[in-house]
Amino acid sequence: MNPTQQPTKTYFVASIVALAAGISAYSIGLFNAQMLLNEKGYYLIVLLYGLFATVSLQKTIRDQAEQVKTSKLYTNLAWFASISAIGLLVVGLINADLLLSEKGFYAMAYILSLFAAVTAQKNIRDKQAQEIA
Repeated sequence: MNPTQQPTKTYFVASIVALAAGISAYSIGLFNAQMLLNEKGYYLIVLLYGLFATVSLQKTIRDQAEQVKTSKLYTNLAWFASISAIGLLVVGLINADLLLSEKGFYAMAYILSLFAAVTAQKNIRDKQAQEIA
């Protein structure tokens, strides 16, 4: 296992704040949206699916970089899930009856959430690795 540098407290907090901001903005926008409940459910599930898929992909890639044995099948599934989660959001937004500014808002809040989730998970893993070492 390669030694990892522990993230600074500021970077760690920034990643958590970014994650909270992305999820909150997306959720508040969804709560206030003038759309049917089943449409809101679709966008909520796409967010949850995307968060899980990207964190899982990041963990798998990190495991491989640290020479931890990983299944090729799981790695491929993580890639597929991450790509399909983003694809589902894109398809949903293309077909949604929303203003272009609203579509952009959801896309940016979604991407912020995914990026922040990956960063927060990496920071948590780095902190735990330092505590063990």
